[in-house]
Amino acid sequence: MVVVMDVKSTLEQIDIVNARLGQLGFKTQLIQGVKRIVIGAVGDRTVDDLRDLQQMPGVEKIVPIMKPYKLVSREAQNENTVIEIRGVSIGGNSVTVIAGPCAVENRQQLLTAAHQVKEAGGHIIRGGAFKPRTSPYSFQGLEEEGLIILREASLETGLPVVTEIIDERSLELALDYVDIIQIGARNMQNFRLLKAVGHTDKPILLKRGMSATIEEWLMAAEYVMSGGNGKIILCERGIRTFETSTRNTLDLSAVPMVKRLSHLPVIVDPSHATGDRGLVLPMSLAAIASGADGLILEMHPNPSQALSDGPQSLTPEGLEEVMNHLQRIVPAVDRTIPVN
Repeated sequence: MVVVMDVKSTLEQIDIVNARLGQLGFKTQLIQGVKRIVIGAVGDRTVDDLRDLQQMPGVEKIVPIMKPYKLVSREAQNENTVIEIRGVSIGGNSVTVIAGPCAVENRQQLLTAAHQVKEAGGHIIRGGAFKPRTSPYSFQGLEEEGLIILREASLETGLPVVTEIIDERSLELALDYVDIIQIGARNMQNFRLLKAVGHTDKPILLKRGMSATIEEWLMAAEYVMSGGNGKIILCERGIRTFETSTRNTLDLSAVPMVKRLSHLPVIVDPSHATGDRGLVLPMSLAAIASGADGLILEMHPNPSQALSDGPQSLTPEGLEEVMNHLQRIVPAVDRTIPVN
């Protein structure tokens, strides 16, 4: 349930209500929107058990939430969450583009890519330092060396950086180097890891599992938010179906559905969804038309020499083409692309 506080309630009244909920056995989280303040409360009491709480100073009403996910739901917060990262916003009216190589291969490759992302108009740099691969013989990433290179790229370009972590050890290393922590599709239901990132203050980019339902995806976000971290970016990256002509099946219907069910921002990864750089442009445009708050794209200075995901990686020229097309379609859906 959520306890909706009156817009004129004082900090003292909010603290008293929060403390009372704790005494009743609820786990609480304050959600402060522009137009209202609510206290998310998770526990096994019913609204009927809380009649005295409804009479406390500052309380406007108590709203039960019937969905299994509570804090990430629209009932908990009707306003869209906007996440600010070093001057870059994800959510709201803007469309944000994250781009870069699948893996950090070496310093020259990543720095070259980072500058190409900035020149094309991208807002955030992506690059994998830890690579969970299907084959144990595939390139597994540079680990901390890759994190150091990512930080250097961020300092040189002024753009924030995002990287995927694969366990608690990689999480601890990444916290000192990057701006956004990515939970990949394979780890979407790694509940121990979700709890761990929930106790950090870094924005979390949570990819949908390849076989996950929308409810399971939102429940994974609930794990993070219930730990105290509400800075969650959901990422649709394609799901596994019987279709084999693309790497995965990009579920664009998930974008408006999730935005109906949750207040969290949603971005789309057409690179992993299709596995084909020739499909990235049309699916990027379709993603924005469906209401996505941004894109995460793979781009490599020389895709033919990429150590991972070369066939789906855009060339620098391909990234520029995507950005040019976005400039035309974004205004049509009443959104804007910020200038980096």
